[in-house]
Amino acid sequence: MALNYPSSTYFILLLVTITRLIYTVGKTEQWKAPILPDLDIENISHQLHDDPEAIQMASRDYGHIVHELPAAVFHPSSIDDIATLIKSSYNSFAPFHIAARGQGHSTHGQAMARDGVVVNMATLRKQRNGVAISVSKDPLLGHYADVGGEQLWIDVLHASLEHGLAPVSWTDYLYLTVGGTLSNAGISGQSFRYGPQISNVHEMDVITGKGEFVTCSKQRNLELFNAVLGGLGQFGVIARARIALEAAPKRVKWVRLLYSDFSAFTKDQERLISINGRKQKNALDFLEGMLLMNQGPINNWRSSFFPLSDHPTIASLITQHTILYCLEVAKYYDDQTEKNVAKEMQVLLQGLAYIPGFYYEKNVSYVEFLNRVRSGELKLQSQGLWEVPHPWLNLFIPKSQILDFNSGVFKDIILKRNISSGPVLVYPMNRNKWDDRMSASIPDEDVFYTVGFLHSSGFDSWKAYDAQNREILEFCSDAGIKVKLYLPNHSTQEEWTNHFGPKWMKFLERKLQFDPRMILSPGHKIFHKQLQPAF
Repeated sequence: MALNYPSSTYFILLLVTITRLIYTVGKTEQWKAPILPDLDIENISHQLHDDPEAIQMASRDYGHIVHELPAAVFHPSSIDDIATLIKSSYNSFAPFHIAARGQGHSTHGQAMARDGVVVNMATLRKQRNGVAISVSKDPLLGHYADVGGEQLWIDVLHASLEHGLAPVSWTDYLYLTVGGTLSNAGISGQSFRYGPQISNVHEMDVITGKGEFVTCSKQRNLELFNAVLGGLGQFGVIARARIALEAAPKRVKWVRLLYSDFSAFTKDQERLISINGRKQKNALDFLEGMLLMNQGPINNWRSSFFPLSDHPTIASLITQHTILYCLEVAKYYDDQTEKNVAKEMQVLLQGLAYIPGFYYEKNVSYVEFLNRVRSGELKLQSQGLWEVPHPWLNLFIPKSQILDFNSGVFKDIILKRNISSGPVLVYPMNRNKWDDRMSASIPDEDVFYTVGFLHSSGFDSWKAYDAQNREILEFCSDAGIKVKLYLPNHSTQEEWTNHFGPKWMKFLERKLQFDPRMILSPGHKIFHKQLQPAF
């Protein structure tokens, strides 16, 4: 139900209980206090909801592991509403935490706000009903799309395709919000060539932790621009992003190749991503990789690719080698380039060391390729297997240490535990496609790998996967593998300091500048107490 307050009350009492962490010797205590905002927010008070349905929705996410109850859920009807809410917290005697929730696709409570207010961005998306995506052209920038931060990438795709255009960098799953992926990085098989999604943004409108509405880009308010991109929601809520667009292809030649030797697999991946010019015609448009093991089906839920007639042979190879490594590549084409795409793919793949005869290809529409995960999602939903725990672990591994990771993790921990039940992705990216001024933290090598353990589990078994994740991280620490978490969920200040490395002090400075009262995105647990202006 909506929370209603008497109009005669100058100070509107929000029924929000704020947890402040007070550090004492040897323990952390909690105290709770009501908030008396200094601003009159009577015009948005009816948009605060504390009914059980709203609270339960905001207390869970795709991970189904962490549950944090907010005091209220905010249903904005405009960007101004969000600015008013944040400003009321910033100006109040006891500021309350605020978290923007897009699709709730985080896995460890990153979009939650215990005893605070969760902003349901889906409400804003429904209010704006598709009008928050517009395509334009600039003489200097070329084509671009201005997109509300609450909008879904699948809708950005369809809206831009109406103009024969599309973004060049994606995530594997398109039913995520623009603001959500830009707050992390947004990676997929296009990242080696086009960079992550954060490298393809021209401009943003951001509501800072002070409730200020600021337009930022590489030309103005650069510090905020770099802070927000990959900034885990710590510096502001993305109200609008200007996304680079290019001419959209019509179809995709999609190929998978099987390897039994990890060294050959990674060597071929690295060779292919070295051809990475944005305008280079003889380059791939997409490259990923995955593991095939006895624990999972030959075709996982993310896509059905291998013909049923080959399943017994592939299964026999897995038994023989314990793990097969699948290289997945794609090249886009349209009516004009269709006649050349087969030859170009042949040239690119010439000399690769995959298992002879284990070459598979499809030709599919561009939309079918980009939206390839959706059919698997719908199937799992129909079977009641989507809303289950997802104890994911996503890592960035330096190229120089990926063979050690294979030996210690893929060939040891994963096989010994024998519980992996979801896709395991492994593919490289080029560091020079990232902007190191942005907040995202990546390994300090020219090439690094992303490794994703995308596990699903029962509600009574996720702890076994969590234990496996911890063992993997412990192995990396003991072996000196300089791993970085993607979609991080650290719990201590020391872990966050190590995560950001040389960027940590800059991260602190930006927090003090744009969210000095530590209001935004408390679910990451980066800041356990309010920082004082010490620098």
